[in-house]
This record gives sequence, C-alpha cells and structure tokens, in this order.
Amino acid sequence: MAEYELLKTEGRAKRGIFHTVHGDIQTPVFMNVGTVGAIKGAVSTEDLKEIKCQVELSNTYHLHVRTGDKLIKELGGLHRFMVWDRPILTDSGGFQVFSLAKLRRIKEEGVHFRSHIDGAKIFMGPEESMQIQSNLASTIAMAFDECPNALAEREYVTESVNRTTRWLERCKAELARLNALEDTINREQLLFGINQGAIFPDIRIDHAKRISELELDGYAVGGLAVGETHEQMYHILDETVPYLPQDKPTYLMGVGTPANILEGVERGVDFFDCVYPSRNGRHGHVYTNQGKLNLFNQRFERDMRPIEEGCGCPACRVYSRAYIRHLLKANEMLGMRLCVLHNLYFYNTMMEEIRGALDAGNFASYKAEKLYGMQQQEGKKGGD
Repeated sequence: MAEYELLKTEGRAKRGIFHTVHGDIQTPVFMNVGTVGAIKGAVSTEDLKEIKCQVELSNTYHLHVRTGDKLIKELGGLHRFMVWDRPILTDSGGFQVFSLAKLRRIKEEGVHFRSHIDGAKIFMGPEESMQIQSNLASTIAMAFDECPNALAEREYVTESVNRTTRWLERCKAELARLNALEDTINREQLLFGINQGAIFPDIRIDHAKRISELELDGYAVGGLAVGETHEQMYHILDETVPYLPQDKPTYLMGVGTPANILEGVERGVDFFDCVYPSRNGRHGHVYTNQGKLNLFNQRFERDMRPIEEGCGCPACRVYSRAYIRHLLKANEMLGMRLCVLHNLYFYNTMMEEIRGALDAGNFASYKAEKLYGMQQQEGKKGGD
C-alpha cells in the first residue's frame, strides 16, 4: 500500500509526498490530462517530462472503447504502451455516466451505455471498471461512481449517493481480487473513493464519513464544476474536506482554473486535474502571471516577446507571440502544440511554487499575490 507523508500544513492547506510503485508524487499536484494516453495538441511523453508533469491522467471509458484495455494489457500495460515511467491515474468511466446522459441507463448492477463512437452496446459496473483499470495497470484506479448533476433534486442525489457507496464497496472487493492474481501487471494498484452529494452539505458530509471508514488509498471530491457556481463549490469543499482523512490524499476532480486550484489548496486539496490548460491552448488562449491572453487578437501581430517573459517552457524559450499567432491563424498544429506546452508548464510551475510557498510557510501571501497578478489582465482589452 502506498504511503502518504504529510510534511506540513498551513491552515487546512497540506504539503505532502505520496509514495507509489511508480515513484513519489509531490503534493499539491496538477495531473496532466491525456484522455486516450496522450495530451491533445501533439504533446509527447518526452514533452511531459520537460514541462514538469508528475502524474498523467487517462480515461478508462475512452481507452476501453478505442484500442481496448485487453490489447493494452497484452502489450504490457499503459505505462509501457505510452512509454511513461511516472504515475498514471485512470478515472473510472463514472464521469461518462454524467456526460453521456443521452446514451446510458443506470441500474443497480451498473450502467448500460452506447458507445459515442459507433453506437455499440457497452455495460460497465464497478467490477468491469476495476477490471479495465487493472488491465491498463495504472498507478491509481478511481472507484466507479455516478456523478449526479450539481443541481439535481435532493431525493435523486440521496439515492445516487447510496448507490455510489454500494458500488465503492464492490470496487474495493474486486480490486483486492485482481491485485492477488498472478497475471496482473500492477499488483500494487491503488484505489481512490469518490465523495458525491451535489451541493447538499449534509449529504456530502455523511458520505465522506461513510467512505472514510473503508480505509482507501485516497479520497476524491467529485461532482463539482458541473453546473454550480464557484462560491457553491468552495462552500462544499469547506464543509466536506474536514471529514475526509487528513492522512490520505484528497483529490478535487476536474477542477480547474488557476484561481480554483489556489482556493482548493487552501481548503486541503492535494490532487487536481482539468482539461482547461490543453483545451484553451488549442484555441490560442494562454495563461500568464498577468492573466489569460488570446493570441488570436490582432494586438499580438507584431509582438516579438515570448508569451511570458522569464518563462522556461519550450515555447517561450524560442518563439514570439507574433509567430505563434501566425501559426494559429494559419491553422498549423505547431501553434496549438506550443500553446498547450506553455499552459501545462504554467500549471505545473504554479504547483511547484505552491509547494515552495507551503514549505516556507507563506502560502497565504503567495496566493493573494498570484491572484492579484492574474486579475490584472482581465480588465484590459484582449483579456478573456
């Protein structure tokens, strides 16, 4: 079993190291999202090391329906397949229960899907999700859950959360069985449970208490950033995180902006992931310490400065805003690639800075300064 080493705290903020079979994870950490085993935007595994990625995140459902987890197992598991020797977290397919609402039916045994690719019938329950993730041999497997809409009715949320708890118990039993098999690639695969409850603090707290009793390797807060306001999300974190074990990693799923991450760290979150840096990068939107820039804007046409002065990313070390804008306007893949590399480097570097601030005991002042700087661009022409 992995060990989470809590190095220090500042208020509720935590600074730790999570020791895993694929190496140590310094927390707080931002996981770089590579849905099908690659970051969208022509980012290679070698690039990930250069831009300081600690953990890559892949999607169980997408790898199951295209290429196939059984083939990936045959080829040595996801680490060997994508040539990555650091930790990988695989989500469970549970979010697709939410995002593919028109293509699924939820029952006690699991979820009946139709593939978004070819319409083929798929069934996934807790056991199937664990089997797929075991075939992928990721470092961390996520429990199979249902992610109800953040604004769903209380009665529905209560039923959904109870089912998610029953599914979690089945996930734990199945992963223990799989980890004991001789032909399992990663017999030290870890399991994180997921807290749900929409925006009902009492349901969230009760669920946090119940899943904490299962003594899992880590705990996620799911079902946020799916329709509620940022204030509602922060309130749920304020209420819920204190009821999750402090001596285990806490993961806020699918969140978010740099500001969201800073607020999450302050509330005790260790792990984050989000498609924003790569998705925004592919659309020419880049993050800087002075806010977000849209490189499609004409004001960058003759701007020979890097995206951000002093940035050490592969884009800023060599190329100008004017050239990257030219590439984007010409619909050249290199433009997207450079923006994605910059954004992920920005996020990974911010996490480094957060860890340094926690080490030094000045996270509160770092957070205030970072937020102030990033808000400066918002009011200017061309800010987003």
